[in-house]
Amino acid sequence: MKAQSKRSAVYLILGIVLLLTFLLSLKFGAIVISLNEIQGAIAKTFDGSELSLNERIFMDIRFPRAIAGVVVGACLSVSGVLMQGLFRNPIVEPGLIGTSSGAAFGASLYFVLGATFQFHAGTWTLPLAAAIGGALSTALVFFLSANRSEGRSSVVSLLLTGIAINAIFLSGVGFLSYIARDPQARSITFWNLGTLSGANWNSVAIIALVGAMCLILGIRYTRHLNALMMGEYEAQYLGINVRHLQIVIMAINVALIAAATSFTGVISFVGLVVPHLLRLTGGSDNRYLLIGSALLGGIVLSLADLAARLLLAPAELPIGIVTSLVGVPVFITLLRRNQYYF
Repeated sequence: MKAQSKRSAVYLILGIVLLLTFLLSLKFGAIVISLNEIQGAIAKTFDGSELSLNERIFMDIRFPRAIAGVVVGACLSVSGVLMQGLFRNPIVEPGLIGTSSGAAFGASLYFVLGATFQFHAGTWTLPLAAAIGGALSTALVFFLSANRSEGRSSVVSLLLTGIAINAIFLSGVGFLSYIARDPQARSITFWNLGTLSGANWNSVAIIALVGAMCLILGIRYTRHLNALMMGEYEAQYLGINVRHLQIVIMAINVALIAAATSFTGVISFVGLVVPHLLRLTGGSDNRYLLIGSALLGGIVLSLADLAARLLLAPAELPIGIVTSLVGVPVFITLLRRNQYYF
């Protein structure tokens, strides 16, 4: 009961901080928008009145971008919890099984070949190419890691195969960057560093819907992940179908990462660091980590996006640079404090 009360308190604190962070993200940027302009923009949108320039910037750019920061951060963090639970390793990153590198390869392929062959099917072409790349790379990892005699994949084989597939797809991204023309190479580089600048209401709706569905589905499997922490064979003795669990968790991971990275690019360290920070407050129960990570991930990415907008204003840093600059020292500190050996 005491642990539950502590976790409820953590949820409440995270919820309040998330709200404050979200409000800061709405207000500050290259242009500071006042609270009166925010209220006016929302009111005019409902009554159909004409918006001023700042109000239009708020409704069309700032508002969807602030929401995107919250939902993308939640998706990446929830994915991190699921991957770390599946691999029973606290240093596993969501893209370790090839999803992120596959998405990056799909996007890079579109940047190069799309321009060469004049292929463009609207605003959804890039997200679709990234999502297909992420799904194919993850499927390849699962297929190659399967033990032919048993028809299943061990955690170790998944992990090692994922590292190999990551290297292959990242090499492909490097090759495409090398042969690309200057504008295409810049697009590949900027996309691989991540940005929320292209967020709009359609992309926000898709990411939020996918994230909510995956979070609900992930919560249903937290008991299975908790049992898996004792080991694969121990989980099987408790009636857990480990192969089915691997397929479901990896499918959820693909959906989360593909939905997030297809619209924002590759954003590193959020899914790696956020679960670590939560473990310091309430233990390793995956149900607590999933819900808490959704809140804390939104906070972390919103703050990172705010920093990306303000540090070089009116220019903008890729958000991946900010998350890496902050995430690396935090991660090293956590490793030294907790002494993880592997």
